[in-house]
Amino acid sequence: MKSFIPFSLLAAAALSSALVLPTEDHQFAALSSTSSADSELRQIQLSPFETRWVTEDQKLELKRQGINFMDITEHPSLGLQNAVLAATSQKPTVKFPDSPAFQKTIKPLLSTLDKSSIQANLEKFTSFYTRYAKSDYGRQSSEWLQNRVIETAAGYKNLEVKPFPHSWGQNSIIARIPGRTNKTVVIGAHQDSINLFLPSLLGAPGADDDGSGTVTILEAFRVFIKYLADSGETLEQTVEFHWYSAEELGLLGSQAIFSSYEKEGRDVVAMLQQDMTGFVEKTLKAGKPEAVGVITDYVDQGLTEFIKKVITEYCDIPWTATACGYACSDHASASKAGYPSAFVIESAFEDSDNHIHTTEDKIEYLSFDHMLQHAKLTLGLAMELGSTKMWSEKKSGVAGSQEL
Repeated sequence: MKSFIPFSLLAAAALSSALVLPTEDHQFAALSSTSSADSELRQIQLSPFETRWVTEDQKLELKRQGINFMDITEHPSLGLQNAVLAATSQKPTVKFPDSPAFQKTIKPLLSTLDKSSIQANLEKFTSFYTRYAKSDYGRQSSEWLQNRVIETAAGYKNLEVKPFPHSWGQNSIIARIPGRTNKTVVIGAHQDSINLFLPSLLGAPGADDDGSGTVTILEAFRVFIKYLADSGETLEQTVEFHWYSAEELGLLGSQAIFSSYEKEGRDVVAMLQQDMTGFVEKTLKAGKPEAVGVITDYVDQGLTEFIKKVITEYCDIPWTATACGYACSDHASASKAGYPSAFVIESAFEDSDNHIHTTEDKIEYLSFDHMLQHAKLTLGLAMELGSTKMWSEKKSGVAGSQEL
């Protein structure tokens, strides 16, 4: 997630971190990164029409200034097939439901979501000194997360959990639940964290960014899988839960996955990103009602409108419309590949957590009740879109054939 952080706050975080640095040689080794590559130029995309070559240090400076970008060095052709289809009017658009339709199934499940489970998972996830994608701690946290996903789904056989390997060492993770069709609904969050002052040295607990999103969708996944195991039901769509690596380095993990999906011709009909789901302090201090922030720029409008209806139906708090700019989280990788994507956050963007990207991104600032609301949204959306027979339409507006 991207947000402006004053240099004074970064400096204070650096000073506090100096007091708690690892002291054993093997712990320092665990923070090793590919520093020899830091001077190499990387190609970044700052808008749909602007690219630039920069160093890793320059990337960090852009993030400190709150400037969003995608590092497209490894995947410069992401979105090319989508652009060709769009230019030739061959790309179908997804028609989303007019309103939620599976309340009888979903509403009883909402009460089984457990904020104590969310808290326990986040306490463990933030116990890693950092989850910086290039560090060995980042690798260790990813391995723990993959094992936790497998443990959470124990007993459900119609599931594939696998790492999506990356060259920097921290894998992304994909949990796939096959449906009757290969049309795929994706629920995503990023697992990495970063300290923008000295990412290879200083701690980054990343409780909100994006530990909160990671454990939020993990809790929804737990209830989702248990329902399928207990009911024996097979959903219409395939549903995947993704935990992306290296979002903080320019959406690297999600770009790799959606580039692969684009090349394979995967039919992703919806993608929701949950990035930062637990901070409400600024909202409440401003005298505003607690709400789910629904991003309205650089997203699929049809999916976003349906998400608003899901929040109204299944959450106990309202939604508020907000914006975050280009490439502000991993949904941008799905969008670039031509897949309908959406993004929700803990509040209006201006009221989001200002502790992120420092040593102060801690659990103590977060609300597990608020995370529970995001889990309700996640579960509701996964069940609704997983259960609906999805249709597609040609750009001309002529209905396409139903693909089941």
